[in-house]
Amino acid sequence: MKKNIRYSFISLLFLLGSVSCVDLAEMNIDPNNASTTNPQLLLTSISFNAFNNSGKSPMYAMRQLVQTDGESSSQLYKWNRGDFGDYSSLRNIYKMDEEALRTNQPVFRALASFFKAHYYYRLAMTFGNVPCSEAIKGETDALFFPKYDSQEEVLLFVLKELENANSILTVYENEPISGDIIYNGDAKKWRKLVNAYRLKVLMSFSQKSQIGNLPVADTFAKIVSSEPLMESEADNGQLIYLDQQSNRYPYFNDSDFGSGMYMDSTYIALLAQRKDPRLFAIATQIPKAAEAARPIDDFSSYDGGDPIKPYAEVNTKAANGLVSKPQPRYYKNATNEPFILLGFSEQQLILAESIVRGWTQGDDQAFYDSAVKASFRFYATYAKDFATYLTEADADKYLNGQLVAYDKSMNARDKIERIVTQKYIPSFLQAGGWFGLFEYQRTGYPELRKNDLMQVPYRWMYPQSEYNNNPDNVQSALSSQFGGNDRITDKTWIFNQ
Repeated sequence: MKKNIRYSFISLLFLLGSVSCVDLAEMNIDPNNASTTNPQLLLTSISFNAFNNSGKSPMYAMRQLVQTDGESSSQLYKWNRGDFGDYSSLRNIYKMDEEALRTNQPVFRALASFFKAHYYYRLAMTFGNVPCSEAIKGETDALFFPKYDSQEEVLLFVLKELENANSILTVYENEPISGDIIYNGDAKKWRKLVNAYRLKVLMSFSQKSQIGNLPVADTFAKIVSSEPLMESEADNGQLIYLDQQSNRYPYFNDSDFGSGMYMDSTYIALLAQRKDPRLFAIATQIPKAAEAARPIDDFSSYDGGDPIKPYAEVNTKAANGLVSKPQPRYYKNATNEPFILLGFSEQQLILAESIVRGWTQGDDQAFYDSAVKASFRFYATYAKDFATYLTEADADKYLNGQLVAYDKSMNARDKIERIVTQKYIPSFLQAGGWFGLFEYQRTGYPELRKNDLMQVPYRWMYPQSEYNNNPDNVQSALSSQFGGNDRITDKTWIFNQ
């Protein structure tokens, strides 16, 4: 018995000695909170969050929707502070980049560059100067109070990240991409999207000749002449929804559609005046017209609420059956239509505008016409109940309309007005978000209905959290841009000629 106790005691000492050699940090690793992962697992959620981006607020500001059950700050151009929520998305993107480097998967580094560019582009256009070079370094460098880079520096970073994405994809374009819910693993299509996005960003600088030391027009022309671009709507950068939990169209079963949300008269008039049959796929007839059994293609049977009238007055008009609503498909169809982050139609219009501006050579009318026809095909595909009004013949007829036809003899300003209008029309409840507002500030189109007291903002004020947590840097950013002010009506660098 004593012998057994002795051997047990020796065994216990040996066990304790073995344990003492184990790194305590290793023992404290939580297996349910891994510090490493495969980048493909991050790509799926990153893509979904980036492409699943819309919102009704831009629709109110851009005169596509009106509210009848209260005042909308977006409709009245009275918004104040924005938020830095995009940095939360960027944290995951930087992590994907880190994991792609660790596991030697360059194609994911390319996509990380694309998504970085997308979010920093949006942040810079939203606020002006924002943290960039020192952002997302709290975990790696214990840098918790990042400086603000100038809007020009951030946008130059955006272009460099997109260039980097294209360079990597040029080498690895035949490598399949796991976890890809946008292009089903096709790196060639991602490369086309990246280059189309480069053109979109460069067209933002139409009021500038260069950004940093980069000549805008020459850089644009070089991309067009030497890089692959989208060839049809099959190359659209879009998120297709599924009738599955968490993958359904975001406005499915949205109660707002059944309450105070109606169509804006500005938008309805723009489509009706042009006899645009996409109107039927977007809006309902006014109830009075539907009760009278007027045909769907009677453009006079559509109307909206006036965005500058008191909401109670618009509500009365709606209660009298004289205001159209968004088509029920937007809230009754679990899959409805994809959200397009950047598609073939927009790319073609960007190319048309580049020709008008003398940046590139080509047939601007051909690009314009192809963009409109692609948009018709999109609605014919996803709003099938109205496909008979959206045929190729209907598109040709529409393109010959007085307010739509693209005449090469028109002056440049009239051409750009038609081009931007054709960007605006299919932006309804789409993934462009607030970029339509920036297009308006860049070009002056489309004309937005407002009263003499309304001024369309150029930006958002910085978040209150920045004043609380990073006050020195946010104040420095305001001093360098706006003389210390933080107002929504201040023009950022990109809009200052």
